[in-house]
Amino acid sequence: MRVVFMGTPQFAVSSADALYKAGHEICAVFTQPDKPKNRGKKLMTSPVKDWAAEHGIPVYQPSSLRRGEDADKSFDILSGINPDVIVVVAYGQILPERVLDLPRYGCINVHASVLPAYRGAAPIQRVIQDGCTQTGVTTMKMDAGLDTGDYIMRSRVGIADDMTGTELAEVLSREGAALIVETLVKLENRTAQFWKQTYCEKATYAEMITKSELHIDFSEPAKFVYDTIRAMADEPCCYTFLDGKRIKVFRARLSGLVSKQPAGTVADGKLFAIVCGDGCCVELTEICPEGGKRMTAEAFLRGRKLENGTVMG
Repeated sequence: MRVVFMGTPQFAVSSADALYKAGHEICAVFTQPDKPKNRGKKLMTSPVKDWAAEHGIPVYQPSSLRRGEDADKSFDILSGINPDVIVVVAYGQILPERVLDLPRYGCINVHASVLPAYRGAAPIQRVIQDGCTQTGVTTMKMDAGLDTGDYIMRSRVGIADDMTGTELAEVLSREGAALIVETLVKLENRTAQFWKQTYCEKATYAEMITKSELHIDFSEPAKFVYDTIRAMADEPCCYTFLDGKRIKVFRARLSGLVSKQPAGTVADGKLFAIVCGDGCCVELTEICPEGGKRMTAEAFLRGRKLENGTVMG
């Protein structure tokens, strides 16, 4: 098939690569514009753009596909390519109806949940944060709604108790890549079936992650604090404060300690165990202190004594 691929993060690269290796003609890649990152504000390219450059595939980075000069230029480009299908994987933009209606087989999305559960921007993080033990990936023919189109194929995967958002994304990325290749085969040989989402599980939404919620709220129950930390690892990453300095928290574990001290209090400085809202504790195990490097909590505590009773935040 003649394919236009739309995607941005590392999660999408597996699908692009799988389609390429399956022999599809990827005529163009659309990805988000380069963005400044980190302290130096250096412009960073997306992983999908880097992949396309390695394979000599034309890259387009419109600021919007819905309005303005960029949108009109992009539509003209897409019309000129005349793709059989547009594959969309974590692109980060909403497609207008004129783009949705353009390809022969429509626009097919790889979504990192078992739709209609966890529609929206952050399905991987939210499913872990909610303490779920299972999720999956879905291929869907896109419509004008938010992840509401007919689904074609779904695959389920388990979530281990200690699995992080980064680890789950890697699993779902591989699963999604296999699923999109199979989905295009079914579309081309006309065996694909389209299922209305109204006939399956209850629809839920995975809201975009805000910066404010990355600041750990130890007044929440320990299980929720733990699930939030692992959901956001390793990106965008939760944080707390110690003596007014920010500490990123990459890994944690539930502790057997129970305390009557206020939430946010260090119950055991040798274990970096912090009291949560239900009296149970979470142990921080891998952190990055402000101005420092990523390290185990054990290594951090060798160079800094943490007194019991210290209040985080």
